[in-house]
Amino acid sequence: MNEVVGRDDLLLLTLDTLRHDVAVELAAAGRIPNLARHLPGGVWEERHAPGSFTYASHQAMFAGFLPTPARPGPHPRLFAARFAGSESTAGRTYVFDTPDLVSGLAAAGYRTVCVGGVGFFNKQGALGDVLPGMFQESHWEPAFGVASPTSFEAQVERAEQVVAALPADQRLFLFLNVSALHQPNWFHLPDATAEAGDTRATHAAALEYVDRHIGRLLTAMSSRRRCFAIVCSDHGTTYGDDGYTGHRLAHEAVWTVPYAHFFLEPSA
Repeated sequence: MNEVVGRDDLLLLTLDTLRHDVAVELAAAGRIPNLARHLPGGVWEERHAPGSFTYASHQAMFAGFLPTPARPGPHPRLFAARFAGSESTAGRTYVFDTPDLVSGLAAAGYRTVCVGGVGFFNKQGALGDVLPGMFQESHWEPAFGVASPTSFEAQVERAEQVVAALPADQRLFLFLNVSALHQPNWFHLPDATAEAGDTRATHAAALEYVDRHIGRLLTAMSSRRRCFAIVCSDHGTTYGDDGYTGHRLAHEAVWTVPYAHFFLEPSA
């Protein structure tokens, strides 16, 4: 990462609430072709989330604690704050001296931009200002939120505008929190109803919706130079698993998340 930072643009795309098992099933069945073509070997890596809900998980990720490989470690991290005794900081780790990765990349000359999704990024109150407040530039509007059936399209359009407005020599760190997987997601499945509510099937349909539009985002992020992309879930969620519904709880469906990182080569 010490070679990547300062050379490439960076994308952190969190597919908020995406379950690992659903992501794996759809990739194997060819239902998310635009994402799958970028996954190393065409498969997701199984990892453990650093938190069980959006706020906790993103605070950890912005501190350099991305989801951890779901196998015995140690696991050197891509990014880490400088502190004595860290067993996950290695020679290939990009070490920053600020409290969080976002300000660390800003100090390295990056333009840091947040395109928010779920309520913790809506800037409508003090709590909703914390995470987007880390960035030099942040965007949120109701069209990006969980209640919009076209949220991801609107988010991608804003990201395209951000990229187009940057000077050619300005490096970019773009963070985009995808709200489409989060409840309510019933409207992504044809013939589903609000009365029937969200299900594992509507969750899967939401991922298919994201896949239909993700190519535009990846094209934009590789339009100026090579981009290093991290695509992952911040946590999963339950749909009646063992009697549980939702997240912010300790269940395998919540803690186990899909993860991938890869380079996007310049499209021009």
